[in-house]
Amino acid sequence: MPGHLDGWSPVQFSTRTRNPFARSRAASPAPGEGTPTEQTAPHPGVAASPTAAKGPRSGRARIVPVVAAATVLVLAGGTAAFAKAQKSVTLDVDGEVTHLSTFAGSVEGLLDDQDVRVGDRDVVSASGGLTEGAEVVVRHAHQVTVALDGTEKVVWTTALTADEALDSFASRADSVALVASRSAAGGRPEMALDLTLHGPADVVVDGAVLPAPDADVRVAQLLGELGVTLSPLDRVSVRHGDSGRVQVVVNRVVVQDVTSTQAVPFASTTQPDPARYTDQRRTLTVGVPGVRTVTETVTLVDGVETTRVPVSDQVTQAPVDEVVGVGTKTRPAAAPQAPAASTGTPVAAGGDADGLNWAALARCESGGNPTIVSGNGKYHGLYQFSVGTWQAVGGSGLPSQASADEQTARAKMLYNRSGAGQWPVCGKNLFS
Repeated sequence: MPGHLDGWSPVQFSTRTRNPFARSRAASPAPGEGTPTEQTAPHPGVAASPTAAKGPRSGRARIVPVVAAATVLVLAGGTAAFAKAQKSVTLDVDGEVTHLSTFAGSVEGLLDDQDVRVGDRDVVSASGGLTEGAEVVVRHAHQVTVALDGTEKVVWTTALTADEALDSFASRADSVALVASRSAAGGRPEMALDLTLHGPADVVVDGAVLPAPDADVRVAQLLGELGVTLSPLDRVSVRHGDSGRVQVVVNRVVVQDVTSTQAVPFASTTQPDPARYTDQRRTLTVGVPGVRTVTETVTLVDGVETTRVPVSDQVTQAPVDEVVGVGTKTRPAAAPQAPAASTGTPVAAGGDADGLNWAALARCESGGNPTIVSGNGKYHGLYQFSVGTWQAVGGSGLPSQASADEQTARAKMLYNRSGAGQWPVCGKNLFS
């Protein structure tokens, strides 16, 4: 007889066979042959009644009991095969447990009968022959996003719950978290796994830890019950806390464009100035710094900057280069001068200059400070001499290093030579 793993089953044959234990009545005899007799086909292993053997029998009468006995044996074997082919098993598909009876002879046949499809990454607890009381467990693989030490990866897992998945990834990194995606409708946090939280959990959000009661709820439902509202860019993840409790972590994410400006330094060039001596310089064009505008996209997670990506970088205001005129005339030899300031002897200027208000001029030019130097370093002392002009009236060193008396004497010399026009703004004070 074919085996139970073949496509043919003795059960089908037995269901079409007449019951071998049914009673049958013999045909009525012809007149004068005797009284009719009722017979029951003997059960295999049980002897026939002695009365059944009495009286003469024809050849056909002797064949019938043999055929009946053979039929009983075949049907009895089919009944035993029927009982052996039907079995009670348990099928667990991704946590959905079904107790069923089946005629399948193999695990593969059972899955095919129940329309359970298994892929290369899926896991089945058994294969081959199917026995009475077998438990077949099927776990389909899911793709999930997991953060391992802060680096996100998409991986496959057959875990059914967050706890199970976190435990399975624990050996891969010191820090493990499952990262939820956000649904297009309503922005609810979703994962490929069943994220039902069993037992107590904590929600970490906005610097606070919100305990959740013992309940079987999904993450999105838990956040809703606690009144946690998510903005479009917020992130939700599930991890194990230091205490071992499951934590649902909400990270507030803000992405914004930040614009800043930076100064662009100006260049400095020189050009010849034939109207001035070689030791004289003057600024022809004042330098002005330019402006550089930089725009960057900055991502903040819980208020802490995590990334900064340049968007644009351009000079929005060009700098103005400084132009300095440098004298080209050769200065004539200087006439003998009065004793140096170091001797303490003031220079006598004489002439009309002696009667002018030099104190008023000094207050206007320098505030009356003989050691003052202008911000650009070009003008010195009470009357803001340039070094070149100071030397032209016989001074040595820097004007701001000379005594106040020498500075006044040489200012009078300059007035006698060139007039009050040497001080175009404050010169009028000489006549006050």
